[in-house]
Amino acid sequence: MISPKAFYEALAESGVNFAVGVPDSLLKEFCAFADAALPADRHLIAANEGTAVGIAAGVHLATDGIPLVYLQNSGLGNTVNPLLSLADKEVYGIPLVLLIGWRGEPGVKDEPQHVKQGRVSPAMLESMEIPFEVLDGNAQEADRIARAAVEKARERSAPVAILVRKGAFGKAEELRQPTPRGDDLLEREQAIEVVTGTLPPAATVVSTTGHISRELYEQRERASQDRASDFLTVGCMGHSSQIALGIALTKRDSPVVCLDGDGAALMHMGGLATVGTSDAENFVHVVLNNGVHGSVGGQPTVGFDISLTDVARACGYKTVLGPVTSEADIRNAVTELLQAKGPTFLEVHVKPGARADLGRPKETPAENKRLFTERLRSISS
Repeated sequence: MISPKAFYEALAESGVNFAVGVPDSLLKEFCAFADAALPADRHLIAANEGTAVGIAAGVHLATDGIPLVYLQNSGLGNTVNPLLSLADKEVYGIPLVLLIGWRGEPGVKDEPQHVKQGRVSPAMLESMEIPFEVLDGNAQEADRIARAAVEKARERSAPVAILVRKGAFGKAEELRQPTPRGDDLLEREQAIEVVTGTLPPAATVVSTTGHISRELYEQRERASQDRASDFLTVGCMGHSSQIALGIALTKRDSPVVCLDGDGAALMHMGGLATVGTSDAENFVHVVLNNGVHGSVGGQPTVGFDISLTDVARACGYKTVLGPVTSEADIRNAVTELLQAKGPTFLEVHVKPGARADLGRPKETPAENKRLFTERLRSISS
């Protein structure tokens, strides 16, 4: 396996002067090292992958250095516009190195939402004319690839990429000490159970990517509840609220609830303005804020550093409640929002982390869609 410290040092010695990106599970040890070891003026966790490219471009323009942008290949689509219309050598010619976790690599077992993405990732880079190499666990080869990538970015005055295979990185040599959170905060699973237990049977639920959807699935299973009312957004992080909005605008006679996360809400925050200014009176937006990117290693978000409730209020949500922390306050808030004219918003502060034995949905995304749409289309508009 590759030492995250040694790999970054090879990049830095070759001219990388800044790292920015969105954490990824395959890169989590590298991301953990960067978060712990690099000072704030040399590392930043971005809201989404496209903004990371923009930040990197600004760093290059100011310093003439070569920034590193790290991401999961699922976020490659978010980078296409700034890579091609900003960083490309036919536009501004911004040299940078993309470090991309290769989820869904052909021949490597992965979740359904990553299979197509993994298969087409090399072709996407090729179609964007971004040269790349593949990084596995060979430490000596990793040093060469790191240095060659920086040199090629400099020579081309354009982006180059490194696709990182599963298991390539060893343990991070340095780890940031987690910020203490209050012991009075609920586990997120408890909060989900309270929210869903307060909803009427007719409610439709759209849950966001990662642990939240997995926890909702298991909570329904434990309670022997019908899962047909739930759309589990296993991919497309940050878009669950927009899926829920589309449903709410066309199925107006029953509540539509989005169970969101802080990282997802931040990733495409403009979606809050679209929801808040809509006339979706039956839309309830619940953000379960734990202050971290929990599904990919626990790197921090800015969820506790800003006021999501103030953002929602400024975006036009009709009723905004929270942050709340207790079961009683969650139950009371959800009850109030169900009775109010939407769009409405609730922020719930919860503990970071998830159970080590947390399972995954047994059904495929296609099966989830079939059950969900059959129920949804039987509901009057």
